[in-house]
Amino acid sequence: MAEKLKTGFIGTGVMGKSLVKHLLKAGHEVVIYTRTKEKADELISLGATWVERASDVSSNVQLLFTMVGYPHDVEKIYFGEDGIFAADNKGLVVIDLTTSTPTLAQKIEVAAKERGMFALDAPVSGGDIGAQLGKLSIMCGGAKETFEKVLPILNLFGETIIYQGAAGAGQHTKMCNQIIIATGMIGVCEALAYGQKAGLDLEQVLRSISTGAAGSWSLSNLAPRMIAGNFEPGFYIKHFVKDMKIALEESEKMNLKLPGLQLAKSMYDELVAIGYEENGTQALIKSYK
Repeated sequence: MAEKLKTGFIGTGVMGKSLVKHLLKAGHEVVIYTRTKEKADELISLGATWVERASDVSSNVQLLFTMVGYPHDVEKIYFGEDGIFAADNKGLVVIDLTTSTPTLAQKIEVAAKERGMFALDAPVSGGDIGAQLGKLSIMCGGAKETFEKVLPILNLFGETIIYQGAAGAGQHTKMCNQIIIATGMIGVCEALAYGQKAGLDLEQVLRSISTGAAGSWSLSNLAPRMIAGNFEPGFYIKHFVKDMKIALEESEKMNLKLPGLQLAKSMYDELVAIGYEENGTQALIKSYK
């Protein structure tokens, strides 16, 4: 059973909101920060406490999760004037669940140590469904002792929780995850486009291929949404493009060419250019219509 810690959470979006609910259900006292209080109304009604600044969270909790959109958002939340590191709270453990850059994860760990705090980079995979069910995959980088300390709490919303190594290792692992999703999504879309052109019942097609060698999370969870024309975001295209950009920049530093990822990013860039950045990643099927 997870020790009851006063816990903070910054970033209560599509996935973050579900994670706060898991923490509340487990009996943790949760302090949250959102830029507008109205966005936190549901969580406040469930027992969360809202505060006006990120520093108000970090000064009043023992454990703090962040899950925001982009690396520049992470930078601001941690290092800004009223950010997390503006508070003096030795012993605080900060865990960034955002998919961000390995370099920023390392910078956060150094800054945390200087303040007597502890930091993990712990990006997640599993989308809105994984967050709701508490079955996320969590990839952790940082000090192993810190990881072991918070593991019981990560278990509240994670199913596969793996320690990957030093600061930044969690983010590198998430890049591996995103590379597979990016190129795999092309395969899912092309299979559905082919099946439709061949006059097949696509739902029947999915019944045959989802459990065979072609099976994948995207095929099982996102292909049905594509068939139904449901492009609501479990994960936003705009955030996926950010992730692919990070992966390509990191691979360039390592002198590694990833042509499949480059193709996938170019296709998603085209969707962003025509206004689909707020759609879910399954909207890639629009490229084949």
